[in-house]
Amino acid sequence: MLCVSRKSTDPYFNIAAEEYFLKNFEDNIFMFWISEPSIIVGKHQNVFAEINHGFIHNNNIPVVRRISGGGTVYHDNGNVNYTMILNGQPGKLVDYPKYTKPIIQSLKKLGIDAYLDKKSSLFINGLKISGNAEHVYKNRIMHHGTLLFSTNLENLNMAIKSKEKTYSGKAVKSIRSQVTNISKHLPEHMNIQDFKDYLSGFMKNYFQSDAEYILNNNDIREINKLVKEKYRLWEWNYGYSPFFRKRFKYNMEGMDQDLELGVTNGMITEVHFKKSGIARASELATVLKNKRYHPDEIRISMNSVKFANQIDPENFIQEMF
Repeated sequence: MLCVSRKSTDPYFNIAAEEYFLKNFEDNIFMFWISEPSIIVGKHQNVFAEINHGFIHNNNIPVVRRISGGGTVYHDNGNVNYTMILNGQPGKLVDYPKYTKPIIQSLKKLGIDAYLDKKSSLFINGLKISGNAEHVYKNRIMHHGTLLFSTNLENLNMAIKSKEKTYSGKAVKSIRSQVTNISKHLPEHMNIQDFKDYLSGFMKNYFQSDAEYILNNNDIREINKLVKEKYRLWEWNYGYSPFFRKRFKYNMEGMDQDLELGVTNGMITEVHFKKSGIARASELATVLKNKRYHPDEIRISMNSVKFANQIDPENFIQEMF
């Protein structure tokens, strides 16, 4: 068992590193790491339905899609992430109780009575402290999760406060839960670095291994290559979303209009108006169709057409997202 030392707080690098170690090493691995404020979405989710577009834009919060399933989580420097990558027998790899057991035991040793719910999250007194997900690659399983220690919970709630009911499709939806920070339940004060160090020491003892692994230049180069070719791309983080429909209202020519968009691979492929009699409906449809479902691209496209006072691009985009 290797304990991988990772100092980067870049969310793109950190998510890419998980895939790199999963697919390029044969060792069993565990690692703890912290990322700057970011939103991490599950592989099979519609990212647009999971996030607060205005909030993340105004606060420059990156959105990164991971290779595991499950729901959306928020990272910041008050959250400790953990990753376990283990070899096993095909068909017997997925096991949430097994891989959350050492985390629960480590918290109990600190005086915290944490437990696993029926799905994949850890709770304290009915409040969520950890979201977990898994991904199988050949005969290896990657189990990873969050541990809310001193996260800015207001920012967490704002970042994932979406208009999810206006979206429809077959994407995996997040299960929303009330959250709490681990630090509030500790009998004695501990800062996040102490907590991270404690977890690392506990896991070394649990797996009876103290083998440290520090990223070398080749590791860093390969992980950065993966970041460039995958994890920083809009096509992966946003465009990979399954087909979905978006419904919203907008007042055009004095009439409340119901619009429905069909979005495929992040591109607007369908534009439907539920009411007839809108003179510039076809013109607006032309402006929207075959554009990325992205506020900046829609803004540029709408500003290229003179709609006079009939359509305010900013108000339209606010309703659209």
